[in-house]
Amino acid sequence: MSRIKFGTFLAPHHPLGESPTLQFQRDLDLAAHLDRLGYDEFWCGEHHSTGWEMIASPEMFLAAAGQRTHTIKLGTGVVSLPYHHPFNVAQRMVQLDHMTRGRAIFGSGPGALPSDARTLNIDPMTQRDRQDEALGVIVRLLRGDDRFDYECDWFTMRDAALQILPLQETMPMATASSISPSGMQLAGGMGGSTLSIASTSKEGLQALPTQWSFAEEAAAANGQTVTRNDWRVLMSWHIAETREQARKEAIMGLQKWHNEYNVDVLGRPGALRVEDPNELFAQVAVGGAEGSGAAVIGTPDDLIEAILGLQEVTGGFGTVLGFANDWANNEATMRSWDLVARYVIPAVNGQLRTQRESAEYVGARKAELMASAGAAIMSKIMGHQGAAAAMATTMQQMAARNAAQENDPVFRPGGGLPTGE
Repeated sequence: MSRIKFGTFLAPHHPLGESPTLQFQRDLDLAAHLDRLGYDEFWCGEHHSTGWEMIASPEMFLAAAGQRTHTIKLGTGVVSLPYHHPFNVAQRMVQLDHMTRGRAIFGSGPGALPSDARTLNIDPMTQRDRQDEALGVIVRLLRGDDRFDYECDWFTMRDAALQILPLQETMPMATASSISPSGMQLAGGMGGSTLSIASTSKEGLQALPTQWSFAEEAAAANGQTVTRNDWRVLMSWHIAETREQARKEAIMGLQKWHNEYNVDVLGRPGALRVEDPNELFAQVAVGGAEGSGAAVIGTPDDLIEAILGLQEVTGGFGTVLGFANDWANNEATMRSWDLVARYVIPAVNGQLRTQRESAEYVGARKAELMASAGAAIMSKIMGHQGAAAAMATTMQQMAARNAAQENDPVFRPGGGLPTGE
């Protein structure tokens, strides 16, 4: 396996009550912050209802983010293909790729919110089949195939071809995968990559060890190949310098998100209101009473352990995406991402090994090294009459100053507390 890449997945899940105008700006600030910290990928989704998930056009948002970032890859996480004519999706992705100088990743899915499908009068039973159908057409368009016709029960194209192709020779693509095998099978059948969105839940984590086999089986059946380096897995976390600080910053936001969104708005199967925030924390956080491990709310060391453990359980993946949430306030959230970049990413990818080896090597030989260096310096000093005299004078002055400071009642920076205080 190559080094693990790191990024964020912004659904978003923003609590009600704040100006949407400022929420959009905060999300753009997050993209710029992660770019400065050296994260690899930034993903955002498409939703049209619930109030909490307020980005309707990931392409439009990422075009704006592209103007404020420089190196981070920008992924649609995801475009819900049954909601759109495939030709329009292909054209928007091409434009995004050019506007971001080749940093676009095309992520697609069938659509996650039943309320969105109802608004658009789409039968949920057709959504996965329509995603499969639309994606096949979009791949042909982005590849620059000769003009072709396509007709089905929900869209029609005549002599279709894109007038502009992506800036990237091959635009990276990813399909969303939840607990069902359909997303993995679609990705495997096309030799693409996958985005395991449900891995932020207990059930999703339990399903991960078997998910990759679906992609491999579909790839083999269709003459394709897949690699774990292209597998993206979501995790939920909030990181602080201590476990208690992380808990203090995130516990009330975690409860609000669970009770007011997962339970009251979405009505997720099996989700029940929990009135005691400590009880919910014990259920959800790593190390909680029930040991679900669905979220890491703790220190960088806790997250390092969780990522390496998930790598072992799954057999390996290429990218870990932290689910962007508003459990903590904006300042604490930004600091959490900063701590992950400073301590978690280099530790997981072994970037600190040689530094530690260098420190250990010098530490084990410090007496020998300092003695030889000191001897070399003294040899040069004593071999020069003027230097030896200057050194003797300096030593006398230092001794006199130290003696005077012992009885000096005035505090001097670096000199310790005044005598008698």
